[in-house]
Amino acid sequence: MSRARAAGLTGLASAMLALSLHTSATAAVEVKTGDVQQAMKDLAKTDGVVGAIGELYVDGRRQGQGSAGTRLLGGKGGHIPAASRYRVGSQTKLMTATVVLQLVKEGKLRLEDTLAAVLPQVAQQDLVERAGEITVQQLLRHSSGIPDFFASGKFDDAFDFTTYYSPIDLVKASREVPRTGEPGAGFAYSNTNYVLLGLIVEKVTGRSLSAELERRLFVPLGMKHTYLTTRPPQGIKGPHGHGYHPDAKGRPRDVDRQNASFGGAAGGVVSTSGDLSAFYRALGQGRLLPADLQRAVGQPRPDLCGGTVAAAAGSGPGFLAVTYTSADGRTQFAVSTTLKIDNRQAMPINDAMNKAAASVLCP
Repeated sequence: MSRARAAGLTGLASAMLALSLHTSATAAVEVKTGDVQQAMKDLAKTDGVVGAIGELYVDGRRQGQGSAGTRLLGGKGGHIPAASRYRVGSQTKLMTATVVLQLVKEGKLRLEDTLAAVLPQVAQQDLVERAGEITVQQLLRHSSGIPDFFASGKFDDAFDFTTYYSPIDLVKASREVPRTGEPGAGFAYSNTNYVLLGLIVEKVTGRSLSAELERRLFVPLGMKHTYLTTRPPQGIKGPHGHGYHPDAKGRPRDVDRQNASFGGAAGGVVSTSGDLSAFYRALGQGRLLPADLQRAVGQPRPDLCGGTVAAAAGSGPGFLAVTYTSADGRTQFAVSTTLKIDNRQAMPINDAMNKAAASVLCP
């Protein structure tokens, strides 16, 4: 789930599907890269960062890794293992979208299907306004006009660690917020779109979204350390960095536990740099979706390293994670930072992450 656009890139998480990348005939050409460990050291010096980890992969092989800062606040806990798990935030949306589009490819769903047709409950119970006009494609592109459930003010995603909210609870809350626009009129980022897409996956397949992600992505791609959190108190398995969020008095409070209710299809995946690299490589090489379906969710322009690298980001209380992928699909650089500031005010950290990525990917 992406509570803010602090990264300035979060909206690209779903749109990255549009990159129709393929391994080129130049695959044997050496890729020149910079020092990952030095990049993480520089990144960890940024105000607001507790710890930073990153791994670089070229053609599926790890070419560098780094860890700087500490696992806990105040220089405690030692370094974060570079290959440890972390929350990927809204990069989850890209995985959910991939599953949805695979169902389209299989003829089990159509992009032009309306929300009311595929999820009759939301229309019958008036959970989504104008559900009969909103299409699957609009949900994917954040052009449905459905407001974000966080805008209801009913949820404390930073400090409510234990209350379980079902996906329908989140959708109901969004119904109390004014629409952001006409169906199909334009982009308006909303986590509710992907909550609904997760429900659509479950309705069409008869299986949980977690099971479909495992079956279609995690197992085939060898993403052995990746899983979807869906209910509290699910968290990050194994040694990892802890993030912090300011309380009402401005004091950083450990938010490592977090509430899995707010993630799910919109942002609930926990992964590693290596596993994320495998996903983006497969997507970039056209092994998960045909090009026409990749384009179905919009087309961002790679804007790093002279337009040869694109980024997908996820942010939430206590963390900011970005994966950078080269336009030829060969290179991935996955970075995670744990924070001690409000992630909605983390633009300087996003800038520092881009600078670190540039030092590694376009030295």
